[in-house]
Amino acid sequence: MNVAIPIYDRFTALDAVGPYEVLSRVPGATVTFVATEAGPVRTDNGMLTLEAERSLAELPEPDVIVVPGGPGEVTQRAGEQMLAWVRAADRTSTWTTSVCTGSLILAAAGLLEGRPATGHWLAMDELRRLGAEPTGQRVVFDGKIVTGAGVSAGIDMALALVGRIAGPEVAQAIQLGIEYDPQPPFDAGAPEKAPAAIVEMLRSRSRFAEASAV
Repeated sequence: MNVAIPIYDRFTALDAVGPYEVLSRVPGATVTFVATEAGPVRTDNGMLTLEAERSLAELPEPDVIVVPGGPGEVTQRAGEQMLAWVRAADRTSTWTTSVCTGSLILAAAGLLEGRPATGHWLAMDELRRLGAEPTGQRVVFDGKIVTGAGVSAGIDMALALVGRIAGPEVAQAIQLGIEYDPQPPFDAGAPEKAPAAIVEMLRSRSRFAEASAV
């Protein structure tokens, strides 16, 4: 099973690395970071780089696609090279997935028209504008399209996907192996749970704030 994770300038590290940690542990799986050109790619905070081992052109037909999000996705939505690769790869993929605002890339590629999908809570209005039907779920399966909510949800999405691909026992073994047993110190991981002042602070800082206010 060949898994391709396309990365781009200013992607969010955990969006890509969370699913990588899970999917790389599936027996027989090969996970490859790809980009428009092979080489180092910066994350959104500029403090970390990941190495794209191959270019998009070198891995045109992966079995599984995992599109991460991040501030740089706006550029990717405007860039035909990434969108063309996503469209073409989806034609032969077994699973096409995204994490966080990676769903906006899938939507911009025309893959989510009229379909239920999720992404980062701040990007839901933009997801709707691009033709999807946003839901508040953490992971959404719709046929072979799987979308995960914001950042940390990529681990949940990948574990749920492994359950479909290799069965629940393999998924549970991977979950135990990475000791994924979330016990956050604060119950503030969703807008309906976090203090209103915190929600508004993040909303005001978001690049989606203006679109959300329309």
